[in-house]
Amino acid sequence: MSRMTSRARLARIGVVAVAMVQIGCGVSRHGHDAAGDPPKPVRAVAETFVTTDAAVDADDPALWADTRDVSRALLFGTDKSDGLYVHDLDGSVRAFFPDGPLNNVDLRDGFAVDGRARVLVAASDRRQFGIRAYLLDPETLSVERYGFIATDIGEPYGFCLGRMGDRIYAIIGNKDGVLQQVRIDATTQGPVGTVVRTLQLGSQTEGCAVDDDARHLYVGEEDVGVWRFDFHPEAGIEPLAVARVDNHRIRADVEGLALLQDGKEKYLIVSSQGDSTFPVYRIAGSRHEYVGRFTVVAGDRIDAVTETDGVSAWSGPIGRYPNGLIAMHDDEDEPHAGQQNYKLVDWRDVKQALGLP
Repeated sequence: MSRMTSRARLARIGVVAVAMVQIGCGVSRHGHDAAGDPPKPVRAVAETFVTTDAAVDADDPALWADTRDVSRALLFGTDKSDGLYVHDLDGSVRAFFPDGPLNNVDLRDGFAVDGRARVLVAASDRRQFGIRAYLLDPETLSVERYGFIATDIGEPYGFCLGRMGDRIYAIIGNKDGVLQQVRIDATTQGPVGTVVRTLQLGSQTEGCAVDDDARHLYVGEEDVGVWRFDFHPEAGIEPLAVARVDNHRIRADVEGLALLQDGKEKYLIVSSQGDSTFPVYRIAGSRHEYVGRFTVVAGDRIDAVTETDGVSAWSGPIGRYPNGLIAMHDDEDEPHAGQQNYKLVDWRDVKQALGLP
């Protein structure tokens, strides 16, 4: 089941607590105490914070760095009630766009608008039913609204971007398992979207990620597992099963998916919301080799990650992290009741915890 907003969750928390006492039911174990394959503990190195809203409904992040100067780096994060935040990697807010309920966000660079290279940042808009687009200027790090692409699948939910050649495509899905692949073309007046094919899974999807080099699309079906499609718009529509919800490595819901390239190795990171863990798979051609899972535990300054939703990864240097960085949603930013945020984890810490070369 999808996460309710912080506001609704706070309104119901007292009722749920009383009901649990009355029926004597147990609480699902999360993170380091999760059942199944024991997750390895890591600690966050930074977290986002918002001082202007006491109840941020965070959901999905996206990382970006200027490859010419990796100290110039940003984190985009949706607020599924209010809009889109732009953060520096120290967690502070750089900009905010109060554009309503945006669910998932992703980005791709090299998007030419009027002859100038931009980074396309886009998110699924659950109020106006479509794709909300922004442009990041890599020279100034300024972000501006770019426009809107309407879709016809009802309320959109999951979302990601991918590139094939010089074309950028969006994948946008709804709660019935319908996924549309939309080509996004640039004009000076805003983006233009063209649906090039439709995919279908059996139930609700959310997280997705595109491997541009391999031309693979990964999609999380929340109560079932992770699937892979060929990303080519003229390819077949049959998915390949990658990983199943088994309550040992993954516990429903499957939420965010992220890809990380580390040297010659490529990894798929899954957000297992049911136990607040992150299973990791090494991608080897058509095989996806499970290498372990991790959980983000409390440190001296930063609390643990619980009931995680979206996840993003950056491959290679970004900010002061030379081997990559992972950003993930945290359902409760202790001690700030009702405040959700994003945690940042150094990929080197994950590698060490999982014993990866």
